[in-house]
Amino acid sequence: MKRSTLFLVLAMLVIASLVLAACPSAATPAPAATEPPAAPAEAPTAAPEPTATPLPAATEAPTEAPTAAPAEAPTEAPADDAATAGEPMVLTCEEPIKIGLITDLSGALALYGVMTSRSFQLGMEYASGAAGTAIDANTTSYTFGDCEVQVLVRDDKGSAELTATLARELIERDAADILVGTVSSGSTATLQEIAKESQVPLIVAPAAANDITGVNFNEYTFRVSRSNYQDFINLCEYLTTQYDTFIQIAPDYSFGYGGAASARDACTYFGGEFVADDIFAPLDTADFTPYMEQIADSGADAWIVTWAGGGFIPMFQSAKEFGVLESMGMGASYFDNRTMAAIFGPVAEQMQGQASGILYQYQAPDNAINDWLVEQVKARYNEPPDLFDADGMNAALLAIHALEKSGGDASGEAMIAAMEGIDFDGPKGNIYIRPEDHVAIQDMYILKLVDLTAPDFDMFEYVTTTRPEPPCLLPETLQDRCGDLPIGTLSGE
Repeated sequence: MKRSTLFLVLAMLVIASLVLAACPSAATPAPAATEPPAAPAEAPTAAPEPTATPLPAATEAPTEAPTAAPAEAPTEAPADDAATAGEPMVLTCEEPIKIGLITDLSGALALYGVMTSRSFQLGMEYASGAAGTAIDANTTSYTFGDCEVQVLVRDDKGSAELTATLARELIERDAADILVGTVSSGSTATLQEIAKESQVPLIVAPAAANDITGVNFNEYTFRVSRSNYQDFINLCEYLTTQYDTFIQIAPDYSFGYGGAASARDACTYFGGEFVADDIFAPLDTADFTPYMEQIADSGADAWIVTWAGGGFIPMFQSAKEFGVLESMGMGASYFDNRTMAAIFGPVAEQMQGQASGILYQYQAPDNAINDWLVEQVKARYNEPPDLFDADGMNAALLAIHALEKSGGDASGEAMIAAMEGIDFDGPKGNIYIRPEDHVAIQDMYILKLVDLTAPDFDMFEYVTTTRPEPPCLLPETLQDRCGDLPIGTLSGE
């Protein structure tokens, strides 16, 4: 074992689950925004050179809805500050271009939906060089030279059943040209089908499932969010420098199977060895005793966790009882600011000084766009950007850069041609949309936890940046698109 005593937390809570809805609901216009809810009480290819690197955490939907956090109402930044956001982009279009943003603003995943919504609007402001104009409570207009771009926000309230209704309503009634969403990977699959049927481009943020650009791929779907595979590439690239042998536990359903397969491939690819079969436990497990016995008796240097919801609490309790936390390293990634204390607070002493991966943390990137995002979110929302703020802003920037490249043509055919192979700069540095499968190649980070209770969520020290490139996961019928990419696994075997 390379480091027997290190309690390494490299997580995998893959955000996947509800989103989009029917009936336009309260959405947030440009500078104004809803107060971000608090974290749940329970755990919820030739690309451009990297600008920083990732070690993302996968997250599945929490089992309980978060409650509203006491926070001051957001304030608008001065107009002259917004005007100096960046060099204003200029588009040409004959009629207003409409972007339908669907996310969870009041349901179980509102914590993440609010991040996506507010930063998408800020991305539009940054690209246009000016604050938007509210048309109504749910619609904001931005001006790009001679072209008007409207953002129509819809709240799915965390209900997957509302996803298709909202998407069809946006396309058929509101004439949306582009869709953006959503928090839930399951609902994103529904969005993908609607986008394909309607020939409307879909930009996925922040859902993380491999299947989005794998078995569910279609040419109208693009993503700015990382995939679970990228999470594990980052995790394992670092984890295998600390440990030699592994065992892993995951929930007994598709989310767990996909995560476990990705982790096994990535950690093996980077030189690790799994000493036992993967352990799959029911998602509603309350007593982890039989599973923790297997982990404790495995002889592995470290155990990797892919889990979702409140199961982390009894899992950690059982791990502590069996001495697993003291005798083995653990793979479990960092997540949003508020959830960090809720999940790791009970083991804060063991966590101090430990390094792990995260897809975005506001202090990690070093670039002017991230500096602007941090300044604006702090000024308006009285807190720094959080886990998915970068995804939201990147979704807006991808849409506008693609429209610039297409000459203002928002048709599906034109946007496909514009987005395949495009690269642009965002708060995480350079984003490259791989033309083969529309995966977003992006920087992610490894950070050391210093102080869970630090003000302004200043709890980390920067360690390094990675830029994971996953294999092509397209179904067999589409694998001709993969070109020279490894297919199915990192080794391609």
